[in-house]
Amino acid sequence: MVFAGEIIRPPSEAESLIIVVTTGCSHNKCTFCRNTISKEKFGIRSFDEIRVDIDEAAGYLKGVKRVFFAGRDSLITPFHKLEEIFLYINHKFPTIERIGMYANVKSILMKKPDELKTLKELGLGIVYIGVETGDDELLKKIRKGVNSEKIIRASKKVSAAGIMKSVMIVLGLSGIEGSRSHAKKTSAILNSIDPEYASALSLLLVPGTPLYLDWEGGAFNACDKYQILEELYYIMSGLDLTDCFFSSNHASNYLPIRGSVPGDKERLLGLLENAVETRDDSLLRPEYLRAL
Repeated sequence: MVFAGEIIRPPSEAESLIIVVTTGCSHNKCTFCRNTISKEKFGIRSFDEIRVDIDEAAGYLKGVKRVFFAGRDSLITPFHKLEEIFLYINHKFPTIERIGMYANVKSILMKKPDELKTLKELGLGIVYIGVETGDDELLKKIRKGVNSEKIIRASKKVSAAGIMKSVMIVLGLSGIEGSRSHAKKTSAILNSIDPEYASALSLLLVPGTPLYLDWEGGAFNACDKYQILEELYYIMSGLDLTDCFFSSNHASNYLPIRGSVPGDKERLLGLLENAVETRDDSLLRPEYLRAL
């Protein structure tokens, strides 16, 4: 199998068969993302290349239940090509239960409702969406390319097709000055989206990225670890979700927490409150162990 480009996947896809569909990023402008300084260009692999990988995997893997399409935005792939890939995966792996992929807001809005429903019928069970923040000013500042209204509209379009959503937010993205606004508006957008899964990542300043250069030049005042935990506390305090599994178990985070919201909300808030109040570093992941 050919693992072209940088392979990224959510923690929840650890046991999935990884198939590379796209390389690079179709947007590639976010100020905090290391891809903005990468030489890897965006591309969609040919069906023939993907078919070779599927055939090879089918030769030694039996009973595959989950497949994950590697690439920062596999949904940007034209529908007719995605349909071809889905059909072939179903043919080679009759035990398949779910296919997952990253999807940016623009690619979701580009797809027709019946196209998303067809992909659902062929096994698309979950899409991972980088929301980052609900603050429109911050979305513009980080050059996300969309506003909160489009994020919400795309999320509802996914739900209408019967596909689960796993959304990601980034703690510390606003810096110290805008932290409270970031928290309040991120709670609000999560409530509007009402995702089945949500995860919080913590900002890591990657050398060479525009945001890193702002920090280096004094234009960006980064939050410290306890300010980041306090931000997460305020985000969680404002959540009013139907049934969401919320986690901060990504390697970038200082305090891994996980649980259902609303069921475990008070417990999670208690863990965050204790960490902020005691400032006990032994409870937190050391800085040298944080990673993207």
